[in-house]
Amino acid sequence: MADEAGVVRSMALLRMVAGSLEIIAAILMIRSRRVGVALRINAALGLVGPMILTAVCLLGLAGLAGRISLVKLGVVGIGVLLILLGTR
Repeated sequence: MADEAGVVRSMALLRMVAGSLEIIAAILMIRSRRVGVALRINAALGLVGPMILTAVCLLGLAGLAGRISLVKLGVVGIGVLLILLGTR
């Protein structure tokens, strides 16, 4: 995936998958009509969300790796880590 368009397509595809999972989860919650089941579905989404965020960020960083300095790349990586830590 050396070309920028390929990286962007991959990032967008991951986001579309994440959005589709959210919609499917919402439909499952509505169909279950039970708070306990809805809470378990929501907990599963809480696990998947950070993984998608991390994967999309890693793809973006890989696409930028040859064009920005290691210091800036590290700052962005630390920013992603702080987002993940802040949402715990």
